[in-house]
Amino acid sequence: MPKDKFSAVWISHTSISDYLHCPRAYYLKNIYKDKVTGNKIQITGPALALGSAVHSVIESLSLIPTESRFEESLVLKFDEVWSQYTGDKGGFADLVEEHQYKERGKAMLRKVMDKPGPLKNLSVKIREALPFYWISEEENIILCGKLDWLEYLQDTDSVHIIDFKTSKKEEPGDSLQLPIYHLLVHNCQKRPVTKASYWYLELSHELQEKELPNIREAHTKVLEVGRKIKLARKLDKFSCPQGAEGCLWCRPLEAILKGEGRFVGLVNHRDTYILAKSEVVTTEEDSLII
Repeated sequence: MPKDKFSAVWISHTSISDYLHCPRAYYLKNIYKDKVTGNKIQITGPALALGSAVHSVIESLSLIPTESRFEESLVLKFDEVWSQYTGDKGGFADLVEEHQYKERGKAMLRKVMDKPGPLKNLSVKIREALPFYWISEEENIILCGKLDWLEYLQDTDSVHIIDFKTSKKEEPGDSLQLPIYHLLVHNCQKRPVTKASYWYLELSHELQEKELPNIREAHTKVLEVGRKIKLARKLDKFSCPQGAEGCLWCRPLEAILKGEGRFVGLVNHRDTYILAKSEVVTTEEDSLII
């Protein structure tokens, strides 16, 4: 079968996490489109708004030459970006809650300005805005994902994967995030990957180095989930494991379909809604939907 990006099944860390949490939630976030607008849907909230704004500011640095990277205050840049997430667009209950989250974001960026660490060094920029490759050309499955930062290590002519975290909780040990990032960087640019780290911006000035996942094991694990997603799409079978009552992951999205959410606008090409706090999973998720 010849390569065809349009008929392929695209998988990413976010969509894989959706599927593993609940196939029904995966369907509602990644396949379902509003019958009137033709757009996909999403629920916004303070943690997502915070993560999106901080990531946007930091990722913009990779487009600036190393010597000029910190000439402009990151906090001022943050103020500009924040306008996209203020009020209902960020799912804030009131001005007090919004102020608290905004100040958290500014504090993180002040840490980065005080001790930029690897951000003051050379970086590698993959040409594609959304890096991707065929994890299985034969099965027409594509793995894609946005990468926060790739530091260029001159001594070894290699790459250091860095992922910024704005949440207060640490990434679980069984997460597929690093295996996916390792696969993407390995297959989307020519230099070897020799290091990977998380940077919990709210918790520390220092990076937390992680063991690099085995590339073959990563391929096997990720492709296995990709095959399950492809089969579910083929059979159109996306049932919640907890039955008709739903679970924490799909119930909020079902509420949107029932008209219980409040539409706040189009954000990142998706119809965006807010729900009452009691109806939403309370987490510190900061991942973006791609």
